[in-house]
Amino acid sequence: MPRTNIAATQASRAGTVLPAATAGDVANGNSVANDGRVVLIVNNTGASSRTITFHTARSVDGLTAPVRSETVPAGETQVFGPFSPNDYGNPLAFNVDNAELTVQVLRV
Repeated sequence: MPRTNIAATQASRAGTVLPAATAGDVANGNSVANDGRVVLIVNNTGASSRTITFHTARSVDGLTAPVRSETVPAGETQVFGPFSPNDYGNPLAFNVDNAELTVQVLRV
């Protein structure tokens, strides 16, 4: 099934207006072009912890499964990345367990 693509906004030294947050696609998952300079800003707008799962191209950080899951506590924002294309692939594929997780993508 096709993933919902999220476009990255290029960061600059002069300052960057953050892109609008996109609710994660629970049914299809999401993807973003990954050149090793991609950073995801993930905000949990809900009242309970939620999980984002990154698909990997090979074992990363000792994980044997081809995924890396991270928990985002209720009401918090976390930043993930950058993601090596060798480890995470191009495109970077990720899933959220609930649409309460919103994502902003920057290329730094």
